[in-house]
Amino acid sequence: MALSLCTAFTLAPTAQAAPPSTKDVTATLFEWQFDSVAQACTDTLGPKGYGFVEVSPPQEHIQGPQWWTSYQPVSYRIAGRLGDRTSFQNMVNTCHAAGVKVIADSVINHMTAGSGTGTGGTVYTKYNYPGYYQDQDFHSCRQPITDYNDRSNVQNCELVNLADLDTGSSHVQQTIANYLNDLASLGVDGYRIDAAKHIAATDLAAIKARMSNPNAYWVQEVIYGAGEPIQPSEYTGTGDVDEFRSGTWLKSAFDGGRIADLSGWGSGLLPSGQARTFVDNWDTERNGSTLNYKYGNTYTLANVFMLAYPYGSPNVYSGYAFSGNDDGPPNGGTVNSCYSDGWNCTHAWRQIANMVGFRNAVSGTGLTNWWSNGSNAIAFGRGSKGFVAINHESGPITQTFQTSLPAGTYCDVEHGDPTGGGGCSGPTYTVGSDGSFTATVGAGDAVALHVGASVSTAPASTGASFTVNATTVPGQNIYVAGNTDALGNWDTGKAVALSSASYPLWTLNVSMAAGTAFQYKYVRKDASGVVTWESGTNRTATVPSSGPVALNDTWRS
Repeated sequence: MALSLCTAFTLAPTAQAAPPSTKDVTATLFEWQFDSVAQACTDTLGPKGYGFVEVSPPQEHIQGPQWWTSYQPVSYRIAGRLGDRTSFQNMVNTCHAAGVKVIADSVINHMTAGSGTGTGGTVYTKYNYPGYYQDQDFHSCRQPITDYNDRSNVQNCELVNLADLDTGSSHVQQTIANYLNDLASLGVDGYRIDAAKHIAATDLAAIKARMSNPNAYWVQEVIYGAGEPIQPSEYTGTGDVDEFRSGTWLKSAFDGGRIADLSGWGSGLLPSGQARTFVDNWDTERNGSTLNYKYGNTYTLANVFMLAYPYGSPNVYSGYAFSGNDDGPPNGGTVNSCYSDGWNCTHAWRQIANMVGFRNAVSGTGLTNWWSNGSNAIAFGRGSKGFVAINHESGPITQTFQTSLPAGTYCDVEHGDPTGGGGCSGPTYTVGSDGSFTATVGAGDAVALHVGASVSTAPASTGASFTVNATTVPGQNIYVAGNTDALGNWDTGKAVALSSASYPLWTLNVSMAAGTAFQYKYVRKDASGVVTWESGTNRTATVPSSGPVALNDTWRS
């Protein structure tokens, strides 16, 4: 039977995440099981400062291994392949405890394209969904959409033969509102409205008005089409809108264009306060309209730019490797570990994840100190709180950058993590009293500094000074791993990045106690996290009683 209005929003657990104005980055964990999402909130999303996680549709859907089966609802029960009601509730509670709010992808424009038995056991036929809808609840146009220049055709006919709900009907509006209220009763903080372009904006406003919390956060999928009668701007009255042009513009600039032309990124698009930006999503990564993970460091740098630039609210897409457009999630959505079984875990890549902290640190600041070489190397500041340099050229660039940062030493969060006591696990840069610093930025690489990652300048009394001669291709970086806590205990996920400022020499200083005998080896990582160890046996060294041990090595192929 239809969900009851008694599932009120007031019963929801209170999220502990900061307001969107200071933590506005979403991670979309596409087709991740709810239990895996909960783990990611605890391990990565919360610690890295993500404000939101978007989860794939939780409602019961048609059977099948393809990803798009999640987008053909059979009922509004939480009974899909990603988990049941209990696992969904546990995920919301766990993410809230980690300071991350939850956005549920909500499919409310349509039901299925055929008949059968759903993932939760519901037997259905097209236009007849027990307890929810019957034939009279669907638009009378029972034909596929054929003309995107005809508003009525787009909003009343069937998107790829999917039964199109009559969202102008009071019964349909209330049934949808009941479903969204039920999600709210489990603590959901917001909703992505799938296929919003195919629903009249007035119908969406009426549905939202029927919700227990008519001010709930919405972000709506409205794909821009030049000259079409339905435009994204129509939907800003009910919430934010996914700004698809942000992704297509980034592809144009990073793939064949000039990133120097991005100085006005967002100009002429939706207002910044109502636009959700993204480099790619599950549709665009497959249809070729945007970049995707297969573009290597180009993809990484586009995400770095999006997170650093003061336009919109960024959405970091984290999906899985695919060879066919219909490929569903590995292991049915269970993520046993990142970078295995095809899971890309883009949200956890250091060069992307650490830019979330950068964005939080520079919140409320504007664009400053724009620099470019007129082609594919750029740099810019965010007020007096951050600065980023991005090199998409085929070779390294060396430049003295003018910033508005306070004088001091900063951790390069693209290649290291801030550590306790004002330390940094990677390279650092010193900004002078005039606000300038000099850096060599490798090909396909970036440098990012912010006031939340300033470094104590007190020199380490003992430790190791690593220098290794190693050549790389764009997108690759050199790390050191070893058998001590300071070197990650052989865990490549905790290996420490070396600086490429003196390429092909890679350098790093690490503090360790006097007398520490340790083993180490160098590793190479590419933009997608693939690790290659250097050959040979483990290297060994001992920290002297005072000062660092100087290690001058050459990469062993």
